[in-house]
Amino acid sequence: MTGNMHLGVEEPIRECQYNQICTHNSSTMDTPHTKKKKIKRKWQVFPGRNKFYCNGRIMMAKQTGVFYLTVVLILVTSGLFFAFDCPFLASNLTPAIPAIGGVLFIFVMGMLLRASFSDPGVLPRATPEEAADIERQIDTANGPSGPGYRPPPRTREVLINGQTVKLKYCFTCKIFRPPRASHCSLCDNCVERFDHHCPWVGNCVGRRNYRFFYLFILSLSLLTIFIFAFVITHVILRSNRTGFLSALKDSPASVLEVVVCFFSIWSIVGLSGFHTYLISSNQTTNEDIKGSWSSKRGKGNYNPYSYGNLITNCCAALCGPLPPSLIDRRGFVQPDTPQPVAQTNGTGACPSNQVQSHMAATNPLLHSQPIILGGGAPLQAKTSLGGPCSTLGPSQASLPSSIPGLSCGGELMALRDSEIHCHHHLHHQHFISPEETPSPPTALPCATHLGHHVHPAQLFNPASQDSLHEDSVRGLVKLSSV
Repeated sequence: MTGNMHLGVEEPIRECQYNQICTHNSSTMDTPHTKKKKIKRKWQVFPGRNKFYCNGRIMMAKQTGVFYLTVVLILVTSGLFFAFDCPFLASNLTPAIPAIGGVLFIFVMGMLLRASFSDPGVLPRATPEEAADIERQIDTANGPSGPGYRPPPRTREVLINGQTVKLKYCFTCKIFRPPRASHCSLCDNCVERFDHHCPWVGNCVGRRNYRFFYLFILSLSLLTIFIFAFVITHVILRSNRTGFLSALKDSPASVLEVVVCFFSIWSIVGLSGFHTYLISSNQTTNEDIKGSWSSKRGKGNYNPYSYGNLITNCCAALCGPLPPSLIDRRGFVQPDTPQPVAQTNGTGACPSNQVQSHMAATNPLLHSQPIILGGGAPLQAKTSLGGPCSTLGPSQASLPSSIPGLSCGGELMALRDSEIHCHHHLHHQHFISPEETPSPPTALPCATHLGHHVHPAQLFNPASQDSLHEDSVRGLVKLSSV
């Protein structure tokens, strides 16, 4: 059943405000128009103070100056050793010396770069919905607050191997930090199994890069001892042949190597020994400094993470599975859900932003313009709408009785602004007959209360059907129900 129903008035109704119903040509409905936004990766919008390189593959702290100093010291010292000392040692002692030195150097650089460029175990921050849910849980647990009420510290307690561990709330990340996690003030991230922030490697040291950090300082200690020992050996052997001063003149770089190694060997070897102790007891630097598991805090205080065996603790720290990164820094940021124009048999429902964009281009809905209800037969009314609405012929489609305010009373349909909705997700619904047309939310007031007399020619205009899909048609209303 095809046709259009027209209701019109001669004067605008100034007592009510009416929404503008936008219409589009059917040719524009065939292809949805959505703006293509540049898709960003998550590292580009990362909230922490980190630097990313190689499209997010490399992650470092913001302050990387000391890291470059570390690289320069290793490269310069090793380069001088291979250039001035190794040729003499290889010809007079054994060629294995430069080979062993080369293997140590490659291993040191590999572990340094691996520890520096890796995600240390950054925990993702809570979304606004998750943060709001945590706030509701905290408010529910704390109970109602009075005028002099002070909220308790935001902590939770969990039991790990018989030991009570407190979980602290991070006000920056809006999460309760997992056990052994801590917030790094330099990187502004919560790091899982946080050990410390090391400026020498230019990154935090946490769960995902601790083993590489430990292997770096351990191998660097061996390399430093190796270079220092064989540089001394080179100077002694050359001094036995040509004298001490002549040996220094023949190999001046050896003096610089000895000075650098002498002042760095103590700190590097000491740091390696300290972390060997931490690994053997399954502790972190943060826990050891705070004395979290010290017996001074109580007789029943002990480390719940220790396996009770030195070898097992070392294997757990160095040989256990490496957990995946939780931040997915190279993933794509999900764009906002696009709202394309719906395709509905040449007519479409317009989003709210499109309704606002057409307000300046169209007249008010009830301003000398008929109301068109698609899918129904034209309403045959009398000159005046003062009588009842039962003037339709028996062969014509009657208005659905489920619509309040249309069955009798002769009231003019006035669609208020709050009762007109454009639903972009209902773009494939089409009502075949007026009986299938859903009911509007409220009764529609009529023209008898307005005192207007409408000419029948204003109610039905056949020429308007030809221009239904033209941009000049105004007031197209598509009633739909969810």
